[in-house]
Amino acid sequence: MVNFNRFTLDNGLRVIVHEDNTTPMAVVNILYDVGARDEDPERTGFAHLFEHLMFGGSVNIPSYDEPLQRVGGENNAFTSNDITNYYITLPSANIETAFWLESDRMLNLAFSEKSLEVQRNVVIEEFKQRYLNQPYGDVWLKLRPMVYKTHPYRWATIGEKIEHIAEAKIEDVKAFFKKHYNPQNAILVVGGDITTEQVKQLAEKWFGPIPAGEKYLRNLPQEAEQQEARRQTVTAKVPLNDVYIAFQMGGRLDEGFHAAELISDILSRGNSSRLYRNLVKDRQLFSEVHAYIMGSMDKGMFVVEGKPLENISIEAAEAAIWEELENIKANPVPDDELTKVKNKTESTMVFGEMALLEKAMNLAFFELFGDADMLNHETGKFLAVTPHDIQVEANKIFRVENSSTLIYLAEKAS
Repeated sequence: MVNFNRFTLDNGLRVIVHEDNTTPMAVVNILYDVGARDEDPERTGFAHLFEHLMFGGSVNIPSYDEPLQRVGGENNAFTSNDITNYYITLPSANIETAFWLESDRMLNLAFSEKSLEVQRNVVIEEFKQRYLNQPYGDVWLKLRPMVYKTHPYRWATIGEKIEHIAEAKIEDVKAFFKKHYNPQNAILVVGGDITTEQVKQLAEKWFGPIPAGEKYLRNLPQEAEQQEARRQTVTAKVPLNDVYIAFQMGGRLDEGFHAAELISDILSRGNSSRLYRNLVKDRQLFSEVHAYIMGSMDKGMFVVEGKPLENISIEAAEAAIWEELENIKANPVPDDELTKVKNKTESTMVFGEMALLEKAMNLAFFELFGDADMLNHETGKFLAVTPHDIQVEANKIFRVENSSTLIYLAEKAS
């Protein structure tokens, strides 16, 4: 159970406080309700570009890292298709420094051609190194547009193409900031050796004066149910052939989400999981094989991916994966197998409740979903899943007409 208090400032900033006096540390986590799904289709990659720009200094604080390091703090951030999240950990005695830094860049981010040029080049280099010049690096650039035809999930967080970042103009950047980086679109979570009253005073002092901004109302085109199998084969400079089969599934708040996540664990969590035991160890068809879900807020993606051994054909590899999927559709999962994956999930969540930063992030996520207290009921939702629920969800997801298959063929040395 994660206990917390919450309040909202007059400008719309939601604040959650988790008091924990067992540590001398504190965490300040600020989640902005903006991700790659909120981008203009002709200006993709902006949410991620902004993550970089936010560390480029504000009008009042040219170097973001320097004052934080002086008080023993650390910071980082990440962008997904749904959110952008920034966090600071530091000794609780110095927590006001974190409020000063975060509020200042929310209000006064420095926009300069020089900063934009620097961060644009950093992101372009990241695009090349991680997505274009790395084996299988472009998988999401290829697979997402196969699974999604209308929803903005069809492009990766890095962006659809380098040109969108390279052509980013300062006026585009300013407009994106004004639209998404304001108190109404943010959730602040403060955890650690602090009191709610202390956080109220600091929040009012540092964030209270920031104008609310205009409320961003999301109105995204929703993805239609997939009705036909999609397939693409590419030959690339990769060490081994690789098979990706992706399926549309429900979003993070859909009724079947917890069953779907447990299905991915049954198939792929640990050396006793079905895919490893049957396809890697016993039948020796794959060098590795995995199943995972994206956990997206809107319509999600369930992916099964495996690298067949060199003597195994793509056809045989695909058939073996489908055999496992058909098995979980046709036969109820034995109680002991389901209990085992539930226990692993429960221990992961309990362990997560021990880590201050993870608690803060999770409180922010669930507040965005509708109520931070949902975090305290999440384990129960996994434990309530039945073998029947697993079977129903498997039959809903693992349909040939709901599949998008991407095959990487390793280039043969000439």
